Amino acid sequence: MSVQLPAPDELLRMIAVHAHPDDESSKGAGSTARYAREGVEVTVITCTGGERGDVLNPRLQGDPSITPEVLPEIRREEMKRAQEILGVHHEWLGFVDSGLPEGDPLPPLPAGSFATIPAEEAARPLVEAVRRLRPHVMTTYDENGGYPHPDHIQVNRISLAAFDLAADPDFAPVLGEPWEIAKLYYINGFHRQRFAAVSRHLRAEGTPNEELEQMLQRYDESHDRLLTTRIDVRDYLAVRDDALRAHATQVDPEGPFFRIPHTAETAAWGTEDYELHISRIGVKLPETDLFAGLRHEHVGARP
Repeated sequence: MSVQLPAPDELLRMIAVHAHPDDESSKGAGSTARYAREGVEVTVITCTGGERGDVLNPRLQGDPSITPEVLPEIRREEMKRAQEILGVHHEWLGFVDSGLPEGDPLPPLPAGSFATIPAEEAARPLVEAVRRLRPHVMTTYDENGGYPHPDHIQVNRISLAAFDLAADPDFAPVLGEPWEIAKLYYINGFHRQRFAAVSRHLRAEGTPNEELEQMLQRYDESHDRLLTTRIDVRDYLAVRDDALRAHATQVDPEGPFFRIPHTAETAAWGTEDYELHISRIGVKLPETDLFAGLRHEHVGARP
């Protein structure tokens, strides 16, 4: 089966696979907001409900109305608001948050939680979504999950599995007609090159950011991922921040993430970055578009 390239009059489509509600707003949100506004059909797929998350906003900690029993529903409402801000479609895969284990040795993950399910089994609902939505591009996390949360690592596993299985006509025909995604990207949002560029700009402006300087001490550039694709999101930084603030239980609205001026981000870096991990079409790197090689001239290919 050959890759089906978009027809001249066909909408471009992408899915962004995430672990928990709020991940879509902190990882690649500028890109999804941009593509949605450019007419791409963007669907965010959230694998779990974030049921085992904590209240991370210090202004809401201790609020008696936010109990573990109601937090999942609150997070669903937060996700709905973030979806509206980003302008994307959204689907839940329906798995249960595995939580972030702590201790030495680490305790076992809760039985039946997302990260405990074999990858091929957990990939089935994502295969169904791929075959139904027929995306040309998928974005997901790298094999370390971006950071080593078990659900983030599981997102990588099921994304790679679904990329292959959705195209296999012998796999679960009940899940729909086979579909080959043309390109799979790893989101590469947190890397030292970006932090260092913004930090240098702030120092030159005479407004160094102490938290950013501390973060640079923790990031070793030798561990940076390959940057193959950089998407200009300078016009979408406010949308990104508004979407993240919509997850009110999960972020401090005056925390470190929001204390870097947009002017500094725009001047020093201004892109969201990706690693093209798999492509079923010919590519020329580096790219400035996740849909490079898939566009027709009338769709509005970027210069």
